[in-house]
Amino acid sequence: MNRQTPAATAPGGGPADDPGQFRHVLGHYPTGVTVVTAKEPDGTPVGMVIGSFTSVSLDPPLVAFLPGRSSTTWPRIMAGGAFCVNVLAAVQEDLCRDVSAKAPDVFDRHPWRGAASGSPVLAGVAAWIDCDIADVWTLGDHYFVLGRVRELGVEKTGTAPLVFSRGRLTPLPPRRDHDDSAAYTWPDWF
Repeated sequence: MNRQTPAATAPGGGPADDPGQFRHVLGHYPTGVTVVTAKEPDGTPVGMVIGSFTSVSLDPPLVAFLPGRSSTTWPRIMAGGAFCVNVLAAVQEDLCRDVSAKAPDVFDRHPWRGAASGSPVLAGVAAWIDCDIADVWTLGDHYFVLGRVRELGVEKTGTAPLVFSRGRLTPLPPRRDHDDSAAYTWPDWF
């Protein structure tokens, strides 16, 4: 006979309002790593690292990301009215760190081209999604930014994406079922 254990006393459990516990538990859910880019009204490129990105709708094509309300970069992206989500490849950890550190020359050191919106598409990314800002909602300590997709593309078929899990950046193995290379190997944590 199975007996349920109350959630409050379950091993590893804790209150949801403890930020450390919340971060620890949700850190067990791996997220893709993206750089959301835009151009400010004066043409200056800007970007921020985002792990909270998701598809929303196929018809119409919508995506979303959730920047923190304390972000100093988000208002600069919003001012441009458009953004591009750059899905980082496993080999782009240095780019991720440069954008996170707000390196002043990040767009000089990392090649890019303009998408239809003018937002930077970073060289070497696994994929990109160019969007117009459709709506923004305040949710807790974040904003929910809804984007209407203008255009999108895959830069390198089979490229392994960069993933954030348990407090660290890690590559996810590339898919190999659509080319002539070896059979796909699932990561050891799957």
